[in-house]
Amino acid sequence: MFFRFFTKLRAAALRLATLRLLSQVFFLALFVFLLLRTEFRGTVGSGGDVRMQWPVGLFFKIDPLVALSNALATHALYRGLLASLLILLPVMFLGRFFCGWICPMGTIHHFFGNLKSEAKRGKQGIDANRYKPWQRTKYVILLAVLVAALFGTGLVGWFDPFSLLVRSVGLSILPGANYAANALINAMEHSNLGAVQSAGTSLHAALAATVLSFKQPHFRQGILLGLIFLVLLATNLRVTRFWCRALCPLGALLGVASRWSILGLHKDAATCNKCNRCLMHCQGGDDPIGGAPWHKAECLMCMNCVDSCPHHSLQFKVFRAEPEIVGTNLPRRKMLTGLALGAAAVPLLRANTALGKSRDEHMIRPPGALDETDFLSRCIRCGECMKVCPTNALQPAFTEAGLEGIWSPVLTPRIGYCEPSCVLCSEVCPTGAIWKLTPRKKGWVVGIGEANASASDGNANEAEAKSVRLGTAFYDRGRCLPWAMATDCIVCEEWCPVSPKAIYLQEVQVVDADGNLKLLKQPHVDPSRCVGCGACEYACPLQEHPAVYVTSIGESRSVESQILLSRRKAKAQS
Repeated sequence: MFFRFFTKLRAAALRLATLRLLSQVFFLALFVFLLLRTEFRGTVGSGGDVRMQWPVGLFFKIDPLVALSNALATHALYRGLLASLLILLPVMFLGRFFCGWICPMGTIHHFFGNLKSEAKRGKQGIDANRYKPWQRTKYVILLAVLVAALFGTGLVGWFDPFSLLVRSVGLSILPGANYAANALINAMEHSNLGAVQSAGTSLHAALAATVLSFKQPHFRQGILLGLIFLVLLATNLRVTRFWCRALCPLGALLGVASRWSILGLHKDAATCNKCNRCLMHCQGGDDPIGGAPWHKAECLMCMNCVDSCPHHSLQFKVFRAEPEIVGTNLPRRKMLTGLALGAAAVPLLRANTALGKSRDEHMIRPPGALDETDFLSRCIRCGECMKVCPTNALQPAFTEAGLEGIWSPVLTPRIGYCEPSCVLCSEVCPTGAIWKLTPRKKGWVVGIGEANASASDGNANEAEAKSVRLGTAFYDRGRCLPWAMATDCIVCEEWCPVSPKAIYLQEVQVVDADGNLKLLKQPHVDPSRCVGCGACEYACPLQEHPAVYVTSIGESRSVESQILLSRRKAKAQS
């Protein structure tokens, strides 16, 4: 009996569908693990620098769509994306195995696609898994995304599956789950039952070391991002893997690349009895049924059809020249539509987006961000920088950067400030939209002191270039307590992290409401020292509208957003 059981177990392990399932579970678990590690957990590296311990951007680096769009937008291939060839080249020989065996987005939709629903029962379920013309939509999206990238607009971030998954799960699902877990643990730890308290303490210790966030994160538009993701999952109740079949541009790119694949589906018409079991379990809608042409570019290589065929009429063979194979099958009209949409998207999105002096003053980009035009062409709106930010300062933009910049990262000082020694956002950015920095290159810990020392020697121009500046702080004297209400307050000066401090105090005598003289310290900003970190605005005790606020004026990444002339420029103009 044991021998029979072992034999059956071994036979089951060798089934292609079982191997595919194991591969999906492994890569999904790896993706979730790396996503959870994309977070500052209160530890620093051996040299004192804050560093990520894991390759959290791994899936973006093997994403051919991100690599191709980035190359088109910048006319160069970012060094971190060369690994995408490890996926694209095998697809040219083996077909869309990435979608069926590796892609975590595809795995999640595979799971929800297997859920039973009334719309997929009986003949309706079989018909839903037949090839449909609307599956060409993803090729139109692919063309539009690539054309837009060629003109310098990063639309790829809206549709790339990894960007969508990290943005949705990392900025919406995980923060919600983290809040719910903390609420449950808190209720257990404050229970009147000793056993429940002990269980809550143990659960807290276990989750804090594994999945709970170091600090409860919250993101603007989190509900919207979560709803978009849930709606996409809900479409699986109507059509299995609707995202993969109709909308995913990465799947479309891999489908185009698979036209040269040497691995093909062989249908044995002599043994096929049209039982339709292959259609019942088909994930890609590629018509594996006998008597119908096989849509090669739609096949996700899930192997369900081979595994479910009771007569072994279906097999994948190398160098099999099947007479009835259909490729991408994209009509010329659809192709022109995709090209036109991509070309039209650029002026439409940028028409109401101000990239120069008139842009939104609250659009403060992360340290190391490229100039706005280059930044928007590279940024894929993945949310990695936002999730890793230890102070939760980076938030998805909505209107600050115009339509083109939706979901790109912006610094929001009222939520958090930029930590002087932190450069994690530049470390996790997969496309170079945020250039890699070190704390020394950022210049907030050491560079500012050196800058001012150099400035005293008459080398202010060179010194200012050493530090990265996000903007400049300004005061609203009508709201500032020492200025408007004769009330002591030096919180902003205490929180200013640079040395020497960008906020300095001047003692003045004022007359209070009772006519008495009062000595106060009124704050001022030295714009040559301010780096725009936002700590002053974050700490301002006026909660509704802070008396000190940071704008992007003076940021080092833009020569147009300056309020001060360097000494060299001033001499040249004089």
